[in-house]
Amino acid sequence: MDTTAAPDRPSVSVTAPQTLRVIKRTGDVVPFDADKIAVALSKAFIAVEGDNAAASSRVRDFVQRASQSIEEAFLRRMPDGGTLHIEDIQDQVELALMRAGEQKVARAYVLYREEHARARAEASAEADIAKPHPTLNVTAPDGSTRPLDLGRVETLVRDACENLANVEADKIVEDSLKNLYDGVSVDGVSQALMMTARTLVEKDPNYTYVTARLLQDNLRREALSFLGIADEATYQEMADYYKPAFQAYIEKGIEFEQLDPRLAEFDLARLGDALDHTRDAQFTYLGLQTLYDRYFIHRDEVRYELPQVMFMRVAMGLALDEDDREARAIEFYELLSSFDYMASTPTLFNAGTVRSQLSSCYLTTVPDDLDSIYSAIRDNALLSKWAGGLGNDWTPVRALGSYIKGTNGKSQGVVPFLKVVNDTAVAVNQGGKRKGAVCAYLESWHLDIEEFLELRKNTGDDRRRTHDMNTANWVPDLFMKRVFDDQEWTLFSPATCPDLHDLYGAAFEKRYQEYEEMTRNGQLKLFKRVKAKDLWRKMLSMLFETGHPWITFKDPCNLRSPQQHAGVVHSSNLCTEITLNTSPDEIAVCNLGSINLAQHVVDGAFDGDKLKKTVRTAVRMLDNVIDINYYAVPQAERSNFKHRPVGLGIMGFQDALYAQDIAYASDEAVSFADTSMELVSYHAIEASADLAAERGRYESFEGSLWSQGVLPIDSIDKLKAERGEQYIEVDTSATQDWDRIREKIASQGMRNSNVMAIAPTATISNICGVSQSIEPTYQNLFVKSNLSGEFTVVNSYMVNDLKARGLWDEVMINDLKYYDGSVQPIDRIPDDLKAKYATAFEVEPKWLVEAAARRQKWIDQAQSLNLYIQGVSGKKLDVTYRMAWFRGLKTTYYLRALGATSVEKSTVDRGNLNAVSNASPGAAPAPSPAPAPEAKPEPKGIDDFLQGKSGSGSQAPSAGEIDELGCEACQ
Repeated sequence: MDTTAAPDRPSVSVTAPQTLRVIKRTGDVVPFDADKIAVALSKAFIAVEGDNAAASSRVRDFVQRASQSIEEAFLRRMPDGGTLHIEDIQDQVELALMRAGEQKVARAYVLYREEHARARAEASAEADIAKPHPTLNVTAPDGSTRPLDLGRVETLVRDACENLANVEADKIVEDSLKNLYDGVSVDGVSQALMMTARTLVEKDPNYTYVTARLLQDNLRREALSFLGIADEATYQEMADYYKPAFQAYIEKGIEFEQLDPRLAEFDLARLGDALDHTRDAQFTYLGLQTLYDRYFIHRDEVRYELPQVMFMRVAMGLALDEDDREARAIEFYELLSSFDYMASTPTLFNAGTVRSQLSSCYLTTVPDDLDSIYSAIRDNALLSKWAGGLGNDWTPVRALGSYIKGTNGKSQGVVPFLKVVNDTAVAVNQGGKRKGAVCAYLESWHLDIEEFLELRKNTGDDRRRTHDMNTANWVPDLFMKRVFDDQEWTLFSPATCPDLHDLYGAAFEKRYQEYEEMTRNGQLKLFKRVKAKDLWRKMLSMLFETGHPWITFKDPCNLRSPQQHAGVVHSSNLCTEITLNTSPDEIAVCNLGSINLAQHVVDGAFDGDKLKKTVRTAVRMLDNVIDINYYAVPQAERSNFKHRPVGLGIMGFQDALYAQDIAYASDEAVSFADTSMELVSYHAIEASADLAAERGRYESFEGSLWSQGVLPIDSIDKLKAERGEQYIEVDTSATQDWDRIREKIASQGMRNSNVMAIAPTATISNICGVSQSIEPTYQNLFVKSNLSGEFTVVNSYMVNDLKARGLWDEVMINDLKYYDGSVQPIDRIPDDLKAKYATAFEVEPKWLVEAAARRQKWIDQAQSLNLYIQGVSGKKLDVTYRMAWFRGLKTTYYLRALGATSVEKSTVDRGNLNAVSNASPGAAPAPSPAPAPEAKPEPKGIDDFLQGKSGSGSQAPSAGEIDELGCEACQ
């Protein structure tokens, strides 16, 4: 691709007005000349196909059309004239080649540009000549102006790029200067640098770290100036500034009545010395922006908390009652700031503040009287105010048509009250920090269950719809048996069958059959008989159509609960991972945090010794939450101190698989789910037993399964015995010495009634830059939307593997964009990488269920299990959810059958180049560039749906939207 003219170059007939100009790399401005585009295109073909290419009619016609198309695009963009940069024109040449399917020529052109960019950079460095640029002044906050300090800009960008491969500091500086103007604000300079870096994330994932580090310049300037430490500081200067900033922050926070005054009693100099400024460098842009927008403490909209200061504040808040507070605070800080473990969102929000509501979720039972119902709604409001997620058990409330003795009238049932609950969640939005979040549970024998199933529909009487809250089925084993055996099912009102609410297993089955007999002999008048399969079909149909109600299983939650002697599990929580007892006198509380599994894979192997250390510290931190916590209602305090439950979970499961070169849809992944959870369980249970030796057993320990030597793995036998061997199949293999743990519990007891639960981790996994919870990768390249904005997310593991095989280039990036982040349709990607980087909808749901079943045997609570199903049919849903029950799962969460926001998508035939669009619901990636498939029709009914005539897909929220619903109320 030399600079000589191409022979017989076709001419371009359209001439642009002289007002359209081009900025060259030298800084010179010249008139736009469309003929030069044709020259560039012709040279590109000659370089690949030889000198005869220019004479080819195919090439000549393409060059003519493409040149004219590019020119017309610029004229449409700037009809009144304007200025382009030479790079803008070259970008359009690239896209024209790729649009036409000229992949070889496009690839050569990309490589040519990259080679010359490197040569220019090297020549500039050798000559020690600054790049030409216009003279710019910067406007300070006080209105004064000063020349732009290019030296500082270059230092910031070099620091941001330090120790990161495949990033170009010079390119960021050069491209940013194009977007600056004379008089730009100081923040405007920072924004230009960040915006330039973030546009390059799709080219290399390391640019997300560059963008985050550039964002930190804003953070430092805002916080340090507010604290009176410095006007601004570089990354390197923070080694000296963090300690005084931390001390000034504690003083200001207490003065503003935002921080607990007891923080001043710590040895602040010792804690300040422990702050590690280098850990600021590990944030992704999404993670740091999330912290800035929603976590950092602020005053008058000024964030005066910095990342390492926040982690130390949380650590201090959790160490307030420790004997050696400083040592424990440093231990907790090390765990948080390294991302080995992350506390839940309420703990990050509130630890160390004057109102330390640190717990994640609350479970309540609503009694069947008007006063209690509205007291429960009031409790919802108070708990939601302090950032708690809510799970309400509404089964005791009498059904529609039930007799009301006090008024001699008939009840309107559960649904009108749920409308009030829905509106309360909207009104009390977790202290203004995020949306209120609540989930209502109803047992499948309740006479209002059919109307309950339709609460999230967009049609019907809106007074009997709840569009903003979640709902879940609480399904007894007996119902599932009748589905399997194609038998009838009877619906009752709890007003006439109140004891069913507190019964489970064989006792429930016996009593339920007695009530059925009473309907046959006329003793019970208010009931309804349906086919179990028909109700099951409606459950699945509504789940598919509206995303709700979720399907959770009453009997395994109770039969495997360590606390059977102390009450009944009447529901799960907002995110279906908590299974704790509730009653009118006790509101169950759970305190959550998650181990980052990805941080425990070292040199391609899972590091059990590191995991043990992390788990022991994490359990201690969670136990401390119980004593430090602020309780908005007395029933929650009573319950938490009596039982002391905690929920240690995991996140980054998919990242841990990548680091070990394991595909999610594989026996190896199922085995890793088993062994990794066994180790977490082993060390967590032992840590709680050792805390009991140090601090004492929890109050209701005697009579628990723990006190009987029955561990989670042992409780499977009880479930098998009560359900029947023919209705369950669970692997019960083990690798650890569990007898040693049983002996330790027998002698020491347990500090916590419950120890483990796997929450969704929607937000804290963003902070740590890993995959959520136990989720497979959603897409390998996509735009994630949440309250902090839109963020390009690229699978860095995939990029590194593709680079290692020489496959990562502009063509690959555009292929991934076109195919919505899927590697499956891209021919040049090897099969082993296609298997490894299969996305959530490309992994058969059976693998999700199998892995979850292996984890569930080790967990004393449950796990938030999202099910991804592509090409949904009634049969596939039926098989998947039956399998979940058959494998002994306690709960399931969202059915996700609808895509998240796509990345900017380049297409051949369509005119929506670089548009952000939504993927077609339920549509598989097209095997070749083609128009988007037509939208599928809505299901015409339950029968059509369950016969495989699937509709538009579940209305479950997209990935970004789910972040803003229930998930992050837990984590």
